[in-house]
Amino acid sequence: MKKIQIFRKTIVLASLCLVLTYTTSAQVNPDGTIDTGDTVANNKLRSEESPEKVAKRLAWWNDARFGMFIHWGIYAQDGCFWNGKDGRSEHMMRNLQIPIVEYQKIATQFNPIQFNADEWAKTAKNAGMKYMVITAKHHDGFAMFDSPSIDYNIVKQTPWKRDPIKELAAACAKQNLKFGVYYSLGRDWHDPDCNSKDGWRSNTWDFPEEGKKDFSKYFERKVKPQITELMQQYHPAIIWFGTPELITLDQSRELLALIRSIDSKCIVNQRVGNRLGDYAVKEQKIPVGGEPDPWETCMTLNGAWGYHKTDTNWKSADSLVHSMVDIASKGGNLLLNVGPTGEGIIPLRSVQRLEEVGDWLKVNGEAINGTTSSPFGILDWGRCTKKEQNGNTILYFSVFKRPTNGQIPLPKFSNTIKKVSLLSTNKSLKKEETTAGVVVTIPSISNEERVSVVKVELKGSLKT
Repeated sequence: MKKIQIFRKTIVLASLCLVLTYTTSAQVNPDGTIDTGDTVANNKLRSEESPEKVAKRLAWWNDARFGMFIHWGIYAQDGCFWNGKDGRSEHMMRNLQIPIVEYQKIATQFNPIQFNADEWAKTAKNAGMKYMVITAKHHDGFAMFDSPSIDYNIVKQTPWKRDPIKELAAACAKQNLKFGVYYSLGRDWHDPDCNSKDGWRSNTWDFPEEGKKDFSKYFERKVKPQITELMQQYHPAIIWFGTPELITLDQSRELLALIRSIDSKCIVNQRVGNRLGDYAVKEQKIPVGGEPDPWETCMTLNGAWGYHKTDTNWKSADSLVHSMVDIASKGGNLLLNVGPTGEGIIPLRSVQRLEEVGDWLKVNGEAINGTTSSPFGILDWGRCTKKEQNGNTILYFSVFKRPTNGQIPLPKFSNTIKKVSLLSTNKSLKKEETTAGVVVTIPSISNEERVSVVKVELKGSLKT
């Protein structure tokens, strides 16, 4: 028990460090927590549909467990720099308080001629990802799609004049990947009526009179038309909202109803606002005990969400695999972000990391995809995921820390064991019945394997 308590404290401290370290996309509160603009983000979701209906909509998403997030916009043109100044992140328009008239000029230079939608989709597929979500419009208000209602978009404002959202939707269909779009809901620094509760998250350098701003005008003029366009033009499986800010409950309901009227199967995350939506979002952190609602952790591969040309703070493949397993063991999904360059290239180090994770999944993906959360909680040497198949149970024990003697004590259950094997080789492992329970001996973990997975097949439904 003492070891478990120490381990849990370590996890809490590690999660806190993760939150404090990777903060370049969302703003940071004085207490160090990430501010997503959603004041009810940590509350249980408000369900206004039957659980059966929501579960049916989320069925593929719950099985997927792993997806690609893409932050791409005109801020990537010079790697989040403007006139030689470091804008620090894809928030550079706000960080440097770049006037709209100047920021718009970046679009006239944006010409990502090396963009290849099929290569991006293949990169996600090879990484073992099952879905993709890309920023159709971020906080700068620039639409990365052909938006008939607003001329401030990639087709009309750039020399490139192509629609990457259309091309990616088609490329994902070829790779059997579900496709989704991100839409910044409560922040739009190009719109004169998009305000925030305290002013510091809105455009006060071009539009200083916060009291005269009317969110409802922005909502009617821009949000509803563009969401309609995204739904009708690209048929996304997910609408991933960011930063609900001042949206009212009635407006959140109206937006959700609009989406459902076009496609009732489209999944919507909690940042549609006011505790509505199909699943909860955790940004750059993994909750220690999971969540009561379906949930997803979105996380960067390095420090920034959008491409920042000096950011080399890459996570290791080991840490990414550990995070993915940890999240799956708690019933969540991992949406792992890449930030392509202004030329339209996913950075080589991002591709390499994704390939390494994909190599592990090619061997051990059975322990991630289609699994449910651990029935045993956190284990001090690793994590567990579970499947029910044909009336029987399969437990997958991912070993993060191999004991010196190689003996792994399994948590207690009363089912008859059919087989114990190493997932990567399908070779049976030695098991021993002790007074404390079953102990399994595993071989050494090689560097290539990263995390060994012990597959335990049981008769019947799990009995603990």
